Amino acid sequence: MSSASSKAWWKEAVVYQIYPASFKDSNGDGLGDIPGIISKVPYIKSLGVDTIWLSPIFASPQNDMGYDISDYRAIHAPYGTVEDVQTLIDQLHNNNMRLLMDLVVNHTSDEHAWFKESRSSRDDPKRDWYFWRDPKFDANGNRKEPNNWKSIFGGSAWHFDEQTGQYYLALFLPSQPDLNWENEDMRQASYDDMRFWLDRGVDGFRIDSMNLMSKHPDLPDGKIVDDEPYQSGAEFFASGPRMHDYIREMRAVFDEYDTMTVGELGFTNDEESVGAYVGKDRHELNMVFTGDIVDMDFGSDSNHSKYGRGAFHPRKIRQITDMWQRVMPKVNGWNSVYLDNHDSGRSLSRYASDAPEHRSAAAKMLATYLLTLSGTPFMLAGQEVGMANLGKDYGVEAYIDVEGRNYYEAVLKTRGGDHSKMGDVMRELQLKARDHGRLPMQWDDSANAGFSAEGTKPWMTINRDYVDWNVASQVDEPDSVLAYWRKMLALRKEHSDLLTYGSYTPLSEGDTGEKVLGYERQCHETGKTALVLLNFSDREQKVQVKSFAQREFEVLVSNQDTNIKAHNVTLMPHGAVIKASYVTLMPFGAVVLVDGC
Repeated sequence: MSSASSKAWWKEAVVYQIYPASFKDSNGDGLGDIPGIISKVPYIKSLGVDTIWLSPIFASPQNDMGYDISDYRAIHAPYGTVEDVQTLIDQLHNNNMRLLMDLVVNHTSDEHAWFKESRSSRDDPKRDWYFWRDPKFDANGNRKEPNNWKSIFGGSAWHFDEQTGQYYLALFLPSQPDLNWENEDMRQASYDDMRFWLDRGVDGFRIDSMNLMSKHPDLPDGKIVDDEPYQSGAEFFASGPRMHDYIREMRAVFDEYDTMTVGELGFTNDEESVGAYVGKDRHELNMVFTGDIVDMDFGSDSNHSKYGRGAFHPRKIRQITDMWQRVMPKVNGWNSVYLDNHDSGRSLSRYASDAPEHRSAAAKMLATYLLTLSGTPFMLAGQEVGMANLGKDYGVEAYIDVEGRNYYEAVLKTRGGDHSKMGDVMRELQLKARDHGRLPMQWDDSANAGFSAEGTKPWMTINRDYVDWNVASQVDEPDSVLAYWRKMLALRKEHSDLLTYGSYTPLSEGDTGEKVLGYERQCHETGKTALVLLNFSDREQKVQVKSFAQREFEVLVSNQDTNIKAHNVTLMPHGAVIKASYVTLMPFGAVVLVDGC
């Protein structure tokens, strides 16, 4: 099925995510800022992207890097001012580009004026803007939390307030109390904050922890699955009974403007539930992040825990890609297409290879994947130059993110404080810690990677590989990862009818082998067809696609030297190619073949 009949700007957008603290420090304080981003608008435009998504920049005590907001109408002072943001909006619009902001409205900081008022007294008018509950008591009279929910960052999700004698709910850090969306006054105040930015020209929002805004009204205990004191309450705090009501009400605000919306849909990735959020007739969200694509190497234990021992296999990306590419046309919805974000390790290191001999090909292969699927592609700053995770020679001191450090310290405590017994935990941090997606941008080979002036101390670890992997070394190099991204972005725009709106038909594992992902894109209006082959291994792979034996294809793009004779192509490790009937993919090779052009 083709979606060309319902074209929209946000379907054709390519989104470039910027983690503000890590992009460009303009004033030498070691922290990225809005003026630094403004200075790089020409570079971002030169890539061929047309939309920027900024991770949170609002006023915040920064206990969770800005996802703890103390004032939605002010900017975190080290980042700049509201006027700086307005300048950024204006410069983007002058360049036919758009801006998405991160909307964090499941919770606030405990320093937000709303929570301070709510906390002041049980009778305060804003008391019900958050979740407050009386304690329980065990048989011995010991005070207990209202339920057994575990915080997403570990420990109890409930925190006792001595002044008023009740607990408040905070699913993340204790300093991030959850808002009670049942309260209409609170909802209307949130909508007013959204309008504050929409009136200034912001073009849309990525809605953080979107489906946690509706909880089961009784807040029941989570199912006990182990002997830990706290359990997951996700079945009761994710996608609760009024979730769709809240999103439709919010959508009425967005419809006053020409906005793009993408919701972060945690704990929910089944076809029926996702379709209910994005189906066009539902009138809720443009698209969602389901999260399954960034947890393909999570633990194989019953909890599928992030830092549990797991492994990536190309079969996983095949299953996820096939499912969502097929589901969205059925529900008249739209995909977000991504591999990296600020909450994950770099896909290059997790799903491909950052080994020197394969890194360039692997980065190009992943770019081919992102830009040949139906949906709106999201790329994280640094992907375009092949940025990778911190290497194995970095110790735990290099990791500063609260999620990873809390996990490390919790396990360390159970092992008697013996760091020598933490090798398995370090392995998982080296793959999956959020720090990797937040590493400072690698601009050049000068001190601090050109992110910050020499003599300053950057806010977090800079990957030592910046000397070889940076923008300056690639910008004029025709065979670089950066040049390949530019080529792919231009091709996607040129062949929008095919690569954005065309239908998707997967090749089976029987066709390609278990290490090669293959699919066909077709524009039914023109008959144009593309065949995409991606080698997710470090070994040469040969693929014979019998159904294409009688068709004449041309190579649209490839990340390897193609050897195509009589429909015969070899894919190098991590190769990607679009075309052909018999293909040999070199390690991480990628080929895109087209006919009907």
